[in-house]
Amino acid sequence: MVVGNIILRLRGSLEFKCQLDSTDVPHVQKVISRTFEALGSQVKAESLVLSLSSSPVFLWPNKGGHATAGEISPNRPCKDLQQLIQTDDQESSRKKSAKKDLKNPTAGIINLTLMTEVTEPGVHSAPTLLRGSKKHHLLQTTLPMDCVVSVLSSESISVVCGTLVGALCSQLGDMEKVALRHMKGTALLIPQPFHFLLPAPVGLVTVVYPAGVPDSQLETRRKELHSLFELPDNRPYLRRANALHFPDEPYKDGYLRNPHVHLNHPALENGKPYLVQGVYSYHHYMQDRVDDNGWGCAYRSLQTICSWFQQQGYVERAVPSHKEIQQALVEVGDKQVSFLGSRQWIGSIEVAAVLDQLLGVTSKIMFVSQGSELASKGRELANHFLSEGTPIMIGGGVLAHTILGVAWSETTGQIRYLILDPHYTGAEDLQVITDKGWCGWKGPEFWDQNAYYNLCLPQRPKTI
Repeated sequence: MVVGNIILRLRGSLEFKCQLDSTDVPHVQKVISRTFEALGSQVKAESLVLSLSSSPVFLWPNKGGHATAGEISPNRPCKDLQQLIQTDDQESSRKKSAKKDLKNPTAGIINLTLMTEVTEPGVHSAPTLLRGSKKHHLLQTTLPMDCVVSVLSSESISVVCGTLVGALCSQLGDMEKVALRHMKGTALLIPQPFHFLLPAPVGLVTVVYPAGVPDSQLETRRKELHSLFELPDNRPYLRRANALHFPDEPYKDGYLRNPHVHLNHPALENGKPYLVQGVYSYHHYMQDRVDDNGWGCAYRSLQTICSWFQQQGYVERAVPSHKEIQQALVEVGDKQVSFLGSRQWIGSIEVAAVLDQLLGVTSKIMFVSQGSELASKGRELANHFLSEGTPIMIGGGVLAHTILGVAWSETTGQIRYLILDPHYTGAEDLQVITDKGWCGWKGPEFWDQNAYYNLCLPQRPKTI
């Protein structure tokens, strides 16, 4: 997404309804294509209406961008629409302007809802009734339309409306292809759109997948898309879990994502930051109604790592609970049955064993005989974040932490560690977590200089 651009997201539903007179495949395909064509005409009709979310404004995109608000003319720049939107976030940000800026996530996103004007001039002819005795099959479902476009903030409202209508037509075309490709008899799998923010120069793209078909069965399609967008063939970019999470939509599970992005990088002479790649959840003491204060730090670090593999699309299973972690260690023969339900600590070796058992993820183990040696591991840690990009679990003495990155100077050897601390016991308050250093940059003195440490460096599976 380019600086100076505005993201417009248009969501709504279109009713898909058609009558099949036979189950003959060519007939079914023809009728489905004809129905999608009719829906395409519907979104080009003057009765199409776009409702600007959190405002009283309605737009008629096929009437040149005509709007209900008198002060909004079709020739005005689309950024003017943002002035008509009132959100709680905007109000609270004004009240907190003196506090540390944690970035307004809703800036630059305009949400619209797809609607249809149903009041039309009446027809004076009498109704016609037809009665037929032939058997037929009614195919009916709701198509979940979800279009996203990125436009210059200076672009006129009328041009933006045309762009949105074009995006709707394009998405209907993609849905038709998916519906026909995955048709089973007369059963229509609902096509669902997903948005992905791909590496430059590709940027924002939308892909339609059939509902009910797991990612494992869509690898052929992903290979086609990886080739189309010239993406690497050794990591997932287009699985459902990779879909763009819009910042104005809160996560439903209650966990914070990527608190480190709100931190400034430390200033080191000729230093560069090497950071975790992708999205993870912050897991710490006392979450999930589990009182693990004093013994569960490594479990929580492991959960953070598992969340990373889940949210990058490598695995579909949920983040394991303490019980599931302990069960996995018993199953691999690392622990006795008496370990189940206990409050025994685990370390980096156990973390690696659980990742292998539950996720099929292999890990490298780095041994450090004393904490003072960690200052000399800058190159190895930097290379890990460049090549693998996974969170690192580090255990030493009775404490465990998660390393999310390093800032390292190749010329001076100076190093800082980006630490996510699982010992936090408070609420999911981003301000507290970043201000109090529960997620923050630490110097070499953070480590016990005389204690030994083991680091678990998870490796990315080579897959798409």
